[in-house]
Amino acid sequence: MIIITNMTTTTSTIAPYDRVTELKAFDQAKTGVQGLVDAGIQHVPRIFINQPETIPKAPTSIELPLIDLGSTDRASTVEKIREASKNLGLFQVVNHGIPLSVMDETLKGVRRFHEQDVETKKRFYTRDASNTVGHFFSVMASLPPKAEELPEVCRDIQIAYSNHVLKLGGLLFRLISKALGLEPNHLGDMDCDKGLTFVGHCYPACPQPDLTMGATKHTDDGFLTVLLQDDIGRLQILHQNQWVGVPPTPGALVINIGDLLQMISNDKLKSVEHRVLANEKGPRVSVGCFFTTALAASTKVYGPIKELVSDENPPRYRETTVHDYAQYSVSKGLDGVSRLLHLKI
Repeated sequence: MIIITNMTTTTSTIAPYDRVTELKAFDQAKTGVQGLVDAGIQHVPRIFINQPETIPKAPTSIELPLIDLGSTDRASTVEKIREASKNLGLFQVVNHGIPLSVMDETLKGVRRFHEQDVETKKRFYTRDASNTVGHFFSVMASLPPKAEELPEVCRDIQIAYSNHVLKLGGLLFRLISKALGLEPNHLGDMDCDKGLTFVGHCYPACPQPDLTMGATKHTDDGFLTVLLQDDIGRLQILHQNQWVGVPPTPGALVINIGDLLQMISNDKLKSVEHRVLANEKGPRVSVGCFFTTALAASTKVYGPIKELVSDENPPRYRETTVHDYAQYSVSKGLDGVSRLLHLKI
């Protein structure tokens, strides 16, 4: 769960080599990809070279939903969220209550963190997924760290932004509950909005962007993700077997459905597959806030919501705890195969 690099490490088609040893050496350096860039590399290291993509590369042009959360027509807003969450698994929101100044400073704070000297950043480097602060990874709820445990260069804005996102999440879960035909507080009462993990990404400029990815194809394993991205973008979603770009919209946040929300909705909502392209421009900075209680020692069990199943539409998934599903997700890695298959009945 710790973000230590922004190039994905998938099996390549180049000549055989001792990949494990090279990965260990990279990991032990504790400098991440930014350290490679600072060292002046001109070629993508072979541990980051991807297999050729079999899905058509040319992105389809579709209109991505842009939903105004300030609209007084709540019924229309709920319907737009229902359609987007069912068909795409993603939508964008404006008038979400988070000031532009807070969004801008959050991106700047993440960039400041990644541009610190190596020795300062090494203090936050860890492979222990039980830690609540990582490089650059912080659990902001329900087990928030003490303020002094957060990176000094961005702690104030990180706390402020996370508090805004928690408030926004409460609203989104109420709207999604209604979109599912449930009472507004249903998902909140299930604690879907109680855990929040803040992950600050910084993708350096890549000398050979056609050989690697910022992040390979995957879904998010939590309930819901709120993404703040800068003007470089490069996020794509998989829709009807075509990669579709999600260009940045000034002032908007990207919302995508996660695995657990697809599971408890019994497939009424869609956990969207997405990826991030590497780019010659950079750095690309983004902040993903993931609603999940993965690190909480909770035995709460989740399965398809009983109001959404029937004899004609029986449960499609086994029950699980958030922690167990997150552990499976970490052990499985990003191999391009849906993690929800693990729970399919």
